[in-house]
Amino acid sequence: MRTIVIGDIHAGFRAIQQLINKINPVYTDRYIFLGDYVDGWSEAVETVDYLIEFATKYSCIFIRGNHDYLAFRYLTKKEENPQWLASGGLETKQSYAKISAEKKKEHISFYKGLKNYHIDEENRLFVHAGFTNDKGPRYEYFEHQVFWDRTLWEVAKSMNPQLTVDDPKYPKRLTLFKEIYIGHTPVTRIGKTVPLNFANLWNIDTGAAFKGPLSAIDIQTKEVWQTDPVWTLYPEEQGRN
Repeated sequence: MRTIVIGDIHAGFRAIQQLINKINPVYTDRYIFLGDYVDGWSEAVETVDYLIEFATKYSCIFIRGNHDYLAFRYLTKKEENPQWLASGGLETKQSYAKISAEKKKEHISFYKGLKNYHIDEENRLFVHAGFTNDKGPRYEYFEHQVFWDRTLWEVAKSMNPQLTVDDPKYPKRLTLFKEIYIGHTPVTRIGKTVPLNFANLWNIDTGAAFKGPLSAIDIQTKEVWQTDPVWTLYPEEQGRN
């Protein structure tokens, strides 16, 4: 059985279609999506529709991203956070302006059912952003921290690679899990476009909302699949800056 982790899609419906075609799914696969399904490109509704349908055929775990939380707040409470609108939310708002009440209800149910994090049978953590509590995400004082935090990524990528896990300076948060898979902070910020590994942490956000591809990784073999740079699939759009 393959367990395949997929990074931040950001309404790149054409990209997730291309990625899944490259993966060539089989019925024994398990898919873990790291969140941020919307906000970026124009096809938020189409992307969520695709994911809902995909989950009827394959075993899927959907993690909640910060953009998914904000889209949910818009759909249920009409909250229009100016920062959200400027960060892809406007495109999501426009996409949802076209849907029926029945479809809106279906999508609200999808967003409501997202998980803040998942820990598998081998003690691997899957979370959108990270966590700050040195006992793990379950103990976060603010539960939403798991889809906003950037400190875990900053700690892991700035570590001395010679530091061993038994060293007292080794970050305690990184000792809690066999592996940690995150999205949220695009690796394009440090000039990369492939999933990156520091210590036992893997970042799968390869900048699909900006100038990078959408990526997936098999957590056993570490095989990686990637799409074309997503902006090339939407030549008529600007995407996020």
